[in-house]
Amino acid sequence: MTTITLQVPDELEKEHDNTVRFLAAKLYEAGKLTLGQAAEMCGMKKWDFAEVLIDFDVYYLDASTEADLNNG
Repeated sequence: MTTITLQVPDELEKEHDNTVRFLAAKLYEAGKLTLGQAAEMCGMKKWDFAEVLIDFDVYYLDASTEADLNNG
C-alpha cells in the first residue's frame, strides 16, 4: 500500500480511525477499492469491515449481485 498525507482539520485527529473508515467505505462504494482493499486500508478483516459499511449507509452487495439475488 502507498501512504498519502491528507491535510484535515485538527478536530478530525481525534476521529482518526473513524475518518479512515469513512474514506475507505466511500471509496468502496464508488468502486475504487475492493472490499479487501478497503478493509486493508483500515487494518481490518474483510468481514469486520463489511459491518463498518452499515455505519456509513454503504451497501455491501453491489447492483449486479442484488439483481442476481432478485432474479434467482
